[in-house]
Amino acid sequence: MAVGSHTGAGTGIPELAGVPLLGSLFDLKSDSLGTYLRAQQRHGDLVRITAGPPGLRAELYCVFSPEGAQQVLGTEAANFRKDNSFYQEVRESFGNGLLTSQDEDYLRQRRLVQPLFTKRRVDGYAGAVAAETELTLRAWRETGVVDVSDEMTRLALRAVTRILFGTDGDAAAGVVDRCFPVITEYVLRRGYSPANLPRSWPTPGNKRAAAALEELYGVCDRIVAERLGDGDGSDTGSDLLSLLAGAKSADDAEFDAVELREQVLVFLLAGHETTATSLAFALHLLARHPEQQTRAREEISRVLGDRTPQAADLDRLPYLTRVLKEAMRLYPAAPVIGRQAVADARVGGHTIPAGADVIVAPWVTHRHPLHWPDPDRFDPDRFTPEAEAARPRYAWFPFGGGPRACIGQHFSMLESVIALAMILRAYEFEAVDADVPVSTGITLRATGPARCRLRRLAG
Repeated sequence: MAVGSHTGAGTGIPELAGVPLLGSLFDLKSDSLGTYLRAQQRHGDLVRITAGPPGLRAELYCVFSPEGAQQVLGTEAANFRKDNSFYQEVRESFGNGLLTSQDEDYLRQRRLVQPLFTKRRVDGYAGAVAAETELTLRAWRETGVVDVSDEMTRLALRAVTRILFGTDGDAAAGVVDRCFPVITEYVLRRGYSPANLPRSWPTPGNKRAAAALEELYGVCDRIVAERLGDGDGSDTGSDLLSLLAGAKSADDAEFDAVELREQVLVFLLAGHETTATSLAFALHLLARHPEQQTRAREEISRVLGDRTPQAADLDRLPYLTRVLKEAMRLYPAAPVIGRQAVADARVGGHTIPAGADVIVAPWVTHRHPLHWPDPDRFDPDRFTPEAEAARPRYAWFPFGGGPRACIGQHFSMLESVIALAMILRAYEFEAVDADVPVSTGITLRATGPARCRLRRLAG
């Protein structure tokens, strides 16, 4: 939430009612996702929300329709930039990698990274995902109840560090597990605050974050140096970092050591939290819906039998893929996406002024009653090919869209389908917690337990 320098009064855009002087500040702090939903339900697809006292007031222009989301992320993406205070805080902690860079920096990075995320290249990581999933299944053998949010976070982290760092993955995973929560909380607190003390001031929060960043940067820099040949010479050659270190564009551009660290940090951030969210909520939803769980398991058994799933199996598991898509509809890992308007923009019959902070919200658009009947109901068959073809392109956009769409979306689907297939083949799930509270940080996260009772299946 950034502080706007303009006012939206007189634009004709409806405003969500708040309290005198502070607007919707407390509603956004206590339940931002519920506040955005309420705004759409009361006022439609373009709503202005204000929060904070005069002089420090944030003003958000919320775009909830698929067509509006397509404008912001796709057709008019050049007019909606990552210039708000939240992205600046992410930049200062995680660097200027693919998630945060813009303009020529972004285009250069994308050209270097894109060849490493082709379908053929990503399919080669299926074996690593299967191996890490098998380790998780073994660890559950003496367990009766697991928290699927915690377990899928560990699984996704181990998988991405193994793929990114190769034999150094275990050491990196421990550091990420310790440091990421400290750093992300720090980024969130500063990114959504109307005013911040300088990072250099020795406050307890600044000191904790600085120590976590130093440890995280240290392990990344050590491994990067090895890949570049400045360390002990170890090099696995096939891990993603080695490929990044050797990447060159047509004009011989390449990453230096700092840029490599920044790409690594972005892949760690985006590559494990998002997939963990999708897997955790797919399992929790299936645990609450035994009929759909049985149907998914029957498809897995019919297609895979006892063999380890491979990348080619994704197309042979259409129902399991629909389960994941429906889980990502109800629990999108990026539930809110922020931008800042460069120039006046005409959206939904109204003008969003230049300089405005704009959000699109998959959390809300994925529940839009025009496109999702009975939107809170779990129904994987919303994603049959016929149903998908009948909806607007941006009625479902868990990976964003347009020129900044997530480069790792095929990897996320590959990892999720393989892991979910192996897990459902081995265990039956029954929900212990009927509802799992969530909040939005850098990604969507469970704020309460997501426990499931396990029953090990024969085989």
